[in-house]
Order: sequence, then structure tokens, then C-alpha cells
Amino acid sequence: MASTAQPQQINIADLDLQQLAEVRRQLEEELSHLTNSFAQLKQAQSKFKQCVDNVQEVKPKNAGTTILVPLTNSLYVPGKLSDPEHVIVDVGTGYYIKKTREEARKYYSAKVEYIRSNLETLSETIQKKQENVNYLINVMQVKIGEQSQSPAQASKSNP
Repeated sequence: MASTAQPQQINIADLDLQQLAEVRRQLEEELSHLTNSFAQLKQAQSKFKQCVDNVQEVKPKNAGTTILVPLTNSLYVPGKLSDPEHVIVDVGTGYYIKKTREEARKYYSAKVEYIRSNLETLSETIQKKQENVNYLINVMQVKIGEQSQSPAQASKSNP
């Protein structure tokens, strides 16, 4: 098994149980971090999908209607929809851009697609990491089995 941080390869079967336990701990930490990142990306993708849906709800026939305008994640104020052809898009770090509804839909759809491709890559990485953990656990179980048989065999051969 090769670590991405080190160019050399080490046969994990050559490691003792303590070393294997340390490698397992590191792999499980990496797996946990990757899984958390996956969940965060899924959440971001969901928010961008909601933005696509919200942009599609803004229609010329809704001009002049009262809507709730978000000031923060939890604070909304009533407002009138004065220009249903344009929306304000949060492009990050406190910057907002006025876009047509179609431009906004394309922008958010591109974000959704970008995250989807990252999720695919991350999912493959998580799967490989999980396979590495499973292989490592199997090697550890074999070594534990060998250790438990060694004292038993030693006591049989030395009466």
C-alpha cells in the first residue's frame, strides 16, 4: 500500500500490529475528513439547486407582488418585486451581481454541475480509502490470529 504523501511503497504485511494500528488510525481519520467534505459538498449542491428553483419562480407576471427578501440566513424583510427580469446573485465573499434570470439560472446550474463532478471524484477517493481500511483490517486480523496461535503452538511443543 502506497501513501500519497510518501513516494516509497511499504508492504503492510511487513508491519507489526502497533504500526498497523497507527496506519489504520490515520486512514480512518482521512476517511472521516473525506466523508465530512462529501456531506458539505452535498449540502452546497442542494443550496445551489434551491437557487435554480428560486430563480425559476421569479416571473414577469409576479411584478409588484410582495416577497420576503433575505437579509441574512435567518432574517427576512418584506419587499416588492419591481424588476422580475433581473435577480441579484451572491457570487461569494460578500459580492453580488445583477443578472438576468437566465444568466442566474445558468450560473447556479454550472455550480451544481461543478459540485457534481467533484462529488464523483470524492466518492471514488472515499471508496478507495475504505478498501484500504478493509484490507488493513484483514491483515491485522491475520496477524492477531498468528499471534494467538504462536503461544498455543509453543506450549504444545514444550511440555
